Amino acid sequence: MSNVHFLREPVPADNEHDLRRGHVFARAKALSADLARRGAELDRAGAPPREEIEALRQAGLLTALHSPEVGGTGLSWVDGLRLVRIISRGESSIGQLLGYHYVNSQYVYWAAADPKQAWVLGAETVERQLYWGAAVNPRDLGLTLERRGAHYVLNGRKTFSTGAHVSDRINVNAAIDGKIANFVVPTDRPGYVAHDDWDNIGQRLSDSGSVEFRDFPVYERDFILPLADPSEPPAVQATFNTPLIQLVFVNFYLGTAEGALAAALDYVRTTTRPWVTSGVTSASEDPYILERIGDLQASLKASVALADVAAASVEAALLQGRSVTAATRGEVAIEAYAAKVHATQVALDVTTKVFELMGARATASHHGFDRYWRNVRTHTLHDPVAYKAREVGDFALNGRIPPVSLYS
Repeated sequence: MSNVHFLREPVPADNEHDLRRGHVFARAKALSADLARRGAELDRAGAPPREEIEALRQAGLLTALHSPEVGGTGLSWVDGLRLVRIISRGESSIGQLLGYHYVNSQYVYWAAADPKQAWVLGAETVERQLYWGAAVNPRDLGLTLERRGAHYVLNGRKTFSTGAHVSDRINVNAAIDGKIANFVVPTDRPGYVAHDDWDNIGQRLSDSGSVEFRDFPVYERDFILPLADPSEPPAVQATFNTPLIQLVFVNFYLGTAEGALAAALDYVRTTTRPWVTSGVTSASEDPYILERIGDLQASLKASVALADVAAASVEAALLQGRSVTAATRGEVAIEAYAAKVHATQVALDVTTKVFELMGARATASHHGFDRYWRNVRTHTLHDPVAYKAREVGDFALNGRIPPVSLYS
């Protein structure tokens, strides 16, 4: 039994919403424990996580953030990001996939030009328990759309598309006649090809290989926004996907670190031998091990608290709807980016230093303890954290909010 408590669990339910919330958290914890037991094996296989996405579906996690009006659980973003953290304790890639799904499937609610279209998409997502991905990497402008008869066709390749094989719906942007098109399409149409070329050292279950579109049909009903000039600034509310996806990063980094520390503590209790000059009969009584655990645990708790505060700030601003200002969006984005800077440092530190607790035998490859570090190291290179730190510093010193992009 672990003495490490990462999250204050929901209090006993006194209404239907609390009851449903408690059940979702309980199912997430059970699923995370199962993933942790199989983590090393899953990492070695590195296969598209079809069974794991199905497990998220059966646990009701895919629809946790959708409104009860369309059949969802109606959880807040703070709770949704905590669910990402819980799942990531068991397997980091699955936590990443859950978080990406939350942002991709919720994006239409605040970005779509037609609110009715957003609700139709949401209701369909809940009814069919759909998993959402995206092909929108802004540094990989490989997709072009052209009109062909009564509809359009999409062609091109995206180098990275997380959830490439397992996505049922994807958000896509593409160039057409010098403008940018934004649309949502199902992946079972002809012309969608997911390639098996994701072979990185970490996040091996994130299914983040390339996708290709070959005369993929797109219809007017798929568009969620009018065609836009690349230089035209988007509506402020439509830009909240960036601070939210950054908070997804924050929480699956921290969940991965929590999983690494929990695994290390179990190993110390059951396997690590006391050092010959320690003067103790059990590694769990070694004062240096205890001191290091205390430091790592304190750092993790601080970073988790910062993450939750940032999530609450971003959600409060998002709930202002179309009245939210660019200044407010920028200020809460800085809260998310400060959490990103701290979580990156803490997660890399924890996933490295757990080996100092466990000892040399813990480096045996069959344990797979290195996967925690490999997962964090791989994804923290997604966008340089130094630039996030600079944005936080520029706001603190000069009062400047970061320019809006899919990275800031």
